[in-house]
Amino acid sequence: MTVHLIKLCVGAESVEDVIDWRRRSLLERRKAGLSAHMTHVTRMWPRREAELLAGGSIYWVVKGLIRLRQPLAGFEEYFNEEGIRYCRLLMEPSLMLTQPTPKRPFQGWRYLPADDAPPDLPGGLDALKDNDKAPQALIGELAELGLL
Repeated sequence: MTVHLIKLCVGAESVEDVIDWRRRSLLERRKAGLSAHMTHVTRMWPRREAELLAGGSIYWVVKGLIRLRQPLAGFEEYFNEEGIRYCRLLMEPSLMLTQPTPKRPFQGWRYLPADDAPPDLPGGLDALKDNDKAPQALIGELAELGLL
C-alpha cells in the first residue's frame, strides 16, 4: 500500500519559487557530478519506508496550499559534522502541479494517506500559467470553498 509525505516548503512565496529552487539545485548537482535526484535532509527516518517507496511522493505545501508533488526515489543515511544521524530524502527531479488544497501549518513532515492526496492537475507545469494568474490568497479562499 502506498503512502506519501507532506512537507511545508518554507521560504517559498510561490510555485515558481519552488520550481526555480529545484532547477538551481539540479544544475548544482550535475556540476558536482552527483545524481539527478533532488534531496532534502530531515532528522527523522520514515518508519513506513516500504510504503513510501511503493510509488509514494512528497507533497509540498506552498503558502498554506498543497501545490506540488515530487516522486520519492529512496533514502540515504547522512551524518553531519558532529556525527548526528539524519535521513536524506531522495526525490525524482520531476515536479507535478496538484489541485490546490488548503493545509494548516505543521512542523516537520507528516504521512499523507494515498486517499487524501490531491490529484495532479492536467497539463503538468503548463497548467501553472492558467492557475497562478490569481493571487495566492484568492486561490486559497477558492480552494477552501471547494471551487478550485
